[in-house]
Amino acid sequence: MSGPRAGGKSALALYTRLLGYARRYWLLASLVVLAMVVDAACMGLFAQSIKPLLDDLFVTRDAHTIFWMPFAIVTIFLVRSIAVYVTDYGTAYIGRGVVQQLRQQVFDQYLRLPSEFFASEPSGHQIARVTYTAEQVAQASTESLKIAVVDGLSVVFYVLVMLNSSVQLTLALLVMVPLVGTLVVYVGRRYRRISRRIQASMGTVSGVVEESVAAQREVKVYGGQAYESARFNTVSEQTRVLGVKVAATNGLASSLIQLIAAISLALIVFFATRPSMLGTLTPGAFTALIMAMGGILPSLKRLTTVQANLQRGLAAADEIFALVDRAPERDEGRIELERCRGDLALRGVGMRYPGAATTALHEVSFDCPHGSVTALVGRSGSGKSTLASLIPRFHEPSSGLILLDGVPLAQYTLASLRRQIAWVGQGITLFDTTIAGNIAYGALAGASEADIIAAAEAANAMEFIRDLPQGIHSRVGEGGALLSGGQRQRIAIARALLKNAPILILDEATSALDTQSERLIQDALQRLMRDRTTLVIAHRLSTVEHADRIVVLDGGRVVEQGGHHELLAREGHYAALHRLQLRDDAAATPD
Repeated sequence: MSGPRAGGKSALALYTRLLGYARRYWLLASLVVLAMVVDAACMGLFAQSIKPLLDDLFVTRDAHTIFWMPFAIVTIFLVRSIAVYVTDYGTAYIGRGVVQQLRQQVFDQYLRLPSEFFASEPSGHQIARVTYTAEQVAQASTESLKIAVVDGLSVVFYVLVMLNSSVQLTLALLVMVPLVGTLVVYVGRRYRRISRRIQASMGTVSGVVEESVAAQREVKVYGGQAYESARFNTVSEQTRVLGVKVAATNGLASSLIQLIAAISLALIVFFATRPSMLGTLTPGAFTALIMAMGGILPSLKRLTTVQANLQRGLAAADEIFALVDRAPERDEGRIELERCRGDLALRGVGMRYPGAATTALHEVSFDCPHGSVTALVGRSGSGKSTLASLIPRFHEPSSGLILLDGVPLAQYTLASLRRQIAWVGQGITLFDTTIAGNIAYGALAGASEADIIAAAEAANAMEFIRDLPQGIHSRVGEGGALLSGGQRQRIAIARALLKNAPILILDEATSALDTQSERLIQDALQRLMRDRTTLVIAHRLSTVEHADRIVVLDGGRVVEQGGHHELLAREGHYAALHRLQLRDDAAATPD
């Protein structure tokens, strides 16, 4: 178990760290270990009792032994039963606790990791790490330990019984020890290799299922059932093959252990029937030795096959610890913001995503004074959303500075910086709770019902909320499945309005609204933008005509800045976008 593994750490170091999670249960763990010792000792004691049972009962017919032996046997198994219960209950209790700690730690780490992590790893792997991977750790932290301790001690006690019965015969069997040791090492290494591949394959299976379920409408409309079925079959088949390899290794180990045990028993019979041994070995001693040898057989089998669970659990722990050890979002700022004024300034900001071939932003510079409305426009892929994501520090700029009230963003603490920002993005995220719970989410949870309703009114959401059976206390379903796209967007806008932050970022915030609702929302936003610094990302130019400043992006560069009429007069990029949109709107309008 202490051999080298990927990453430079030994399996022993990994297991030691894993057992650290059980430190809080040290009192129960001590009792469990004591119960394990008692369990193994009872089985050794019963094997040892076979010698007086046969020699004193059936050979010498000792009356004292005849009277007390039944009570002794019942007592041995009564004590063992109690020890087994304590062992099983204690290991399960500790194991569940360890899994719960790991799951919570993984989930909390997800909440701290930078956005780059979630862009680089499939969500199926992230979900599998909390569900499947954490569950496998219980096998290494408790179940495998229980088998290793109980069966390991059982082998020791059985060997003591064999030595007490006949030292010569026991020593003759030591020739089998190297064979068993070699087998355990081989099986352990093979399990470790397979287990790492199983962890990866389970994450892939989860990812395929999640994608297919989330896109079930597209799958049906575009006839993707056969493709998705074949894709799932491929990844599922990989998992099946790995599972078969584990079973084959288990079977090989069990078969070899049985063969080794059979050879050992044959050697015992051969040496015990030599003339030199027949005169010194009693029937009871010979039977006790045979019984101890028979008891060692299943213990050795379990000790060999436990490597499967142990290595699977260690591979799972390795993956979890690798995540836990990842660096969280950079938060080295020392300035705690109460409420900022809202003066934003970008100075030569550049941005390149990790692993990207091209730069997303090039030398972007402009100002967003307090209380102003700045619109970012441009074709898809021009860098509008990337730029907006730099304000709450979802990403860090590769070059340049972003200043808030004259101070670089990195000098503020992350939590206090993000308290200054309300965000409504393109992809609306709602949680499976009530409408009120979604509007007053997180730090807003203490808001009064009157404030929640006022925010919903301002976002034009009460128009449909009033028609719901429970009003703002109606549930929205998973991801807001019980609401339409426009309704979900208005709930998100209400959430941003309730926060009343000095900086407001609207990333295509009205894209899912019909024309009537959009007009009402725009009127509400115009009133509420008055005392806020607002950054608007807009596809429809008609929604930003009244912005104080329009910044036109193309290929990640600022190509124009100015007001609506000023930019139209320049006959540049903005004017071209405006004419193209007017032509598209005219083509979409029925005669």
